[in-house]
Amino acid sequence: MSDHADDIPESLPDAAKVEAVRSILDQLLESSRLYSKSKDYKELLDYVVKLRPFAPFNAMLLQVQNPGLSYAATAHDWQRRFKRTPKEGARPLLILWPFGPVALVFDQMDTEGDPLPEDAFAFPVLGDMTESSLSQFIGRLEKVCIHVQACDAGDRKAGYIRLAQPAKSDKEYAHYVLLMNRKHSPAVRFVTLAHELGHLFLGHLGLDAKLKIPERRGLGYAQQELEAESVAYIVCGRQGIKPKSETYLAGFMAQETTIGHLDIYQVMRAGGRVETLLGLAGHPSELNVKPMKSTRSGS
Repeated sequence: MSDHADDIPESLPDAAKVEAVRSILDQLLESSRLYSKSKDYKELLDYVVKLRPFAPFNAMLLQVQNPGLSYAATAHDWQRRFKRTPKEGARPLLILWPFGPVALVFDQMDTEGDPLPEDAFAFPVLGDMTESSLSQFIGRLEKVCIHVQACDAGDRKAGYIRLAQPAKSDKEYAHYVLLMNRKHSPAVRFVTLAHELGHLFLGHLGLDAKLKIPERRGLGYAQQELEAESVAYIVCGRQGIKPKSETYLAGFMAQETTIGHLDIYQVMRAGGRVETLLGLAGHPSELNVKPMKSTRSGS
């Protein structure tokens, strides 16, 4: 990985460096055939759900570098929060960081110092969803022209999202309508919300320059649904809500088929975007991460 990272020109703008690193990591997943089996993919989703201190993509990246890791933080965070320091010769792990392009963190097993308290890594979750919380989420969506409406439907109909009005320019918001079944409980509607936003940010509805959504229309129905269900599984699971989509995913994983057609990078990216949009992205151990400065001299 480090050899490829050295190929990124220093002259690139910071944002372009981030995208370059993301592209390299995407190539790593593809060339190494990591998570090519459905069982491996399900385990990855479960791992991302458990590692809530990090954004979904960074959780995946940590799993690639150090399978089984349970917690990681920067050297600064280990010292400030837990009075611990990285062991001599400890191998740092890379995560992506805006305008970094990368930052360094350390596995808890590679640190030493004061004993860790039992609740050291406990983070609050929503658990039981409330109407009040849903209203707050809907308010946040309205600000970016995603209009949530209630509809009456049978129990097996949860909702859908559609493009209502295309943007007039790249600097303006397009308008979307997201329907949710009013007969469902707040928790089920939250799952619907995450699933339909997953479709949006996965690019299933098409390119949206303002929201930085890629063009990914034309995928098969099964692939679209599996990707969106994966996003819902991640977002909801990280809030302590167990969606019924787990049953759908489990059924697919039980087939033990390859999942090479899935774009895992886009799934993780979309999960992080949905969390950010809903105000759920205060990933504690990333708040104090500073990007790694380049040590390369000019040449």
